[in-house]
Formats: sequence, structure tokens, C-alpha cells
Amino acid sequence: MSTFENYFKSNQALWNLKTDVHVKSDFYDLEAFKKGKSSLHQIELDEIGDVKGKSMLHLQCHFGQDTLSWAREGAQVTGVDLSDKAIVLANKLNEELQLDAEFINANVYDLKDHLNKKFDIVFTSYGTIGWLPDLDKWADIVKHFLNENGIFYIIEFHPFIWMYDDDFKKITYSYFNQEVIHTVQEGTYADRDADIKHEEFSWNHSLSEVINALIRQGLKIESVNEFPFSCYNIFPNLIQDDQGYWRMKGLEDKLPLMYSIKASNKKSRSGKTAVS
Repeated sequence: MSTFENYFKSNQALWNLKTDVHVKSDFYDLEAFKKGKSSLHQIELDEIGDVKGKSMLHLQCHFGQDTLSWAREGAQVTGVDLSDKAIVLANKLNEELQLDAEFINANVYDLKDHLNKKFDIVFTSYGTIGWLPDLDKWADIVKHFLNENGIFYIIEFHPFIWMYDDDFKKITYSYFNQEVIHTVQEGTYADRDADIKHEEFSWNHSLSEVINALIRQGLKIESVNEFPFSCYNIFPNLIQDDQGYWRMKGLEDKLPLMYSIKASNKKSRSGKTAVS
């Protein structure tokens, strides 16, 4: 087994533990979700637009709340996640809510061995690509599963904030992908007191690394947006604004906490994929 395979195996075990906690947490509020509350945010709804009747591939979907929320919006969605426990739960939710999503338990990098479809939209969000070491392999997966003229969309936490230690008191990690970030985490963002203590392996990816990986696959960058707030209260010292977003206290509007990228698989008149 390669070093990376060991990393993935460890992270899979970690996310299996997290799934057991997350499903019971106020953070995910599963009961409200079952009653119809969407887990999606206005940012991704606005930037992606109408998905009715469109096919969507959701990479690293956890236990499927966003996937199923997109299904409620009218998309035909397939969700993929490394955690087998998360996918079991996603399938149960899909059946209970009588929706028509599909879920696949697989490492993103291995998805070509598990799925033979093309999609109008490939989507990933909030804490996903930091679990992947190689963004060129990731972007190849994105490109492979996109229909001609399909759209790729990512909304993510900004790599700038991942430079800090867990207490946000000092810069500990590189902005650039030049190290394996190996830590032992206790609890989880959804429940800081959860009885979880497990090592994790992650990687920081600069904006230029993300954008250039997509460009090298021939995707056309349509928009890049950075936001001084988070949709989730998962970092220290955050305060909530009037719109419900979370900002760094004392540094409101000064630090980037999230970003989004929208890219298209458009063809040029010559038949070649357009390059930005």
C-alpha cells in the first residue's frame, strides 16, 4: 500500500467517526432537513443558477444533505464520498425522503472505475479539496465527467485561513502545497466535545494552484470570487452579521474566509476546448 493510500485509509476512518457524530449534531440539524430545510446557501444557489432538469455530480458529498438539497431544487444528482458510513446514511436519507439521487462510495481519484456518465454540472463545496494531495488528478476527474458546455463550480474555505494554527494565533502552515499537514484532531467542527481523537492528513491549495489545474484541463474560468465571511461558524473568534454570515471579530472585511470559482467546458469554433 502506498503512502497516499495509507493517508486516504486514515482519513476514511476519521470521516466514518465524524459521520456518527454529525448525524446527531445541531450543526447539521438533520430533523429540520428532513422537514424540508435546505442545506444550501444563497451564494451557490445564485452563482450556479437554475438546476431544474440538469444532471449534477457532487464530489465529496459527506452524508448527502447538499446532494439531496440539489435534488429538491430539481437536479438529477449523483453524490460521491470516501466515507462508506456517510454513503450508507445518504442512501437511507434518499429513500426516506423519496428523492431520486444516486450515491457512490469511492475516492474521487478512482471515480472513473465506478461511474460512466457525463454531467451538466460538477459541484464541490466547503472543506473538500484540502483532503486531496494532487489537484491535477482532481481537475482531470472534473473535466472527464463534464458534458460539452457543462459547468464546474466550487465554493471553498480560503487557503489563507488554513495557514493558521487551530487557535488562529500564529501562521503554522504554508499557503502553498508543499507539505502534508499531519495533525491529531480531537472532536469535530460540528461538536467540539465529541469523543473523537484521530490523526488526519490534509493539503493546502493556493488559489493559483486550483485555477491553473482547471485551466490545464482546458476549462474556461468564468468567475472567481473571494468573500470576507464564512457560511459556517467553524473557526475561532467569529461573530455573526445581520445576514447570518460569520466574520472574524476585529478583522471584519479584512480577511478572506471563502472563495468560489465557476468554470465551463465550452468548445471553441474550431472544436477545441476554449482556454482562458
